[in-house]
Amino acid sequence: MMFRWLKQYMPRGLYARALLILVLPVVTLQLVVSVVFIQRHFEGVTEQLTDQLSRALLISKTTDDPAILDLLDFRISTVTPSQVPDADSYQWYDFAGRVVIRELRAKNPDIIRVSLPDDRIVFLYRQDGDDILRYRFSRDLVSAPNPHQLLVNMVFFGALMTFIAFLYLRNQLRPIARLSAAAEAFGRGRHIPYSPSGAVEVRAAGNAFLDMRNRIERQIEQRTMMLSGVSHDLRTPLTRLKLGLSFLEDEDREPLERDVEDMQRLIDAFLDFARGDSESGVAEKVDPDKLVTGIVGKFQDAGQKVVQLDTEGQGEVSLKKTAMSRAIENLIGNAVRYGSTCEVSVSITERALRIRVEDDGPGIAPEQREEAVRPFVRLDPSRNQDRGSGVGLGLAIAADIARAHGGVLRLGESETLGGLRADIVIAR
Repeated sequence: MMFRWLKQYMPRGLYARALLILVLPVVTLQLVVSVVFIQRHFEGVTEQLTDQLSRALLISKTTDDPAILDLLDFRISTVTPSQVPDADSYQWYDFAGRVVIRELRAKNPDIIRVSLPDDRIVFLYRQDGDDILRYRFSRDLVSAPNPHQLLVNMVFFGALMTFIAFLYLRNQLRPIARLSAAAEAFGRGRHIPYSPSGAVEVRAAGNAFLDMRNRIERQIEQRTMMLSGVSHDLRTPLTRLKLGLSFLEDEDREPLERDVEDMQRLIDAFLDFARGDSESGVAEKVDPDKLVTGIVGKFQDAGQKVVQLDTEGQGEVSLKKTAMSRAIENLIGNAVRYGSTCEVSVSITERALRIRVEDDGPGIAPEQREEAVRPFVRLDPSRNQDRGSGVGLGLAIAADIARAHGGVLRLGESETLGGLRADIVIAR
């Protein structure tokens, strides 16, 4: 609860999070080691060496013996005031330079300036009576040599080991990514080959997914076989009924024939629902605008008042053409059954496809919309399924096909016509 605000700043991808888990401890450890080492080691060593140099300076003040000065490794020369720098100086990356200048000034009050032009030489300017002496000596006398090499080595080897660790971690994450891709494809109605691999836990999750996929496929196959078998068996008595009704008088035959036709349409609806994706084929690149235009043209040829609005965007989307055509036909069929006018529109964006069907009928109450997409649900009185004939499978078939494409069927109220608005939304 305390760190919930951090979620919006955290990466969402698995690889990015794994990389963060690797990099963050390494960087933190390097920063801590660098700060502690620089403060404790370099500063301590620099203070000790500077203290020894200060003692050597005291010796150089009290002797003019060249042998002693050579032993101290000092190069002393007299300079004019114009040759003295305006201020102490050291390089920006020189971590120990600040400590050197501070310690030299603290232990040698007669020092005028300290100049550290690089990490090899030190220039020290000291007032000696009326003269200004310049001391030139090696940087090794006051600080540890090459302090930056530690940081370079830490960064280089830290990055190298992080890269090697990420390669190993990627091999462990790859089976999880494959499992995710297989599950997402199955949710969109596609079947891609998948075999469990990786760590024991990942293999267990992969085997559980395969078992679940097989059970779902068996259940779908059993449902299809059951409904198809029942519907097929009913065709024989219906055919006999039609033959028997042909011998009756017109007045008695016509009402019974209408009942038989209604039963035939119910059987066809059962078959449409039972087929599901079994006859839908594989997904292929389809132009949604052309697909909807062809379907709308069929209804217009049949004398239905169906209008297609201008399409927003363009492009092709991976769809099961037969299944999607059936879903759109069911939505338009419901629209013209319960209303007098139907408008169809298509919107294509980089992320999603939306196919919208609107009518001017009575619509569906908000509290009944979730129930309306369930199979065999008959709504009353807003969209009475007894009007015409049906068993409440039109919206259920459309919703089932939308889910098979990884999408959803959304019901709402049409802002332009006032009736039902049905949207099939599919992520690209």
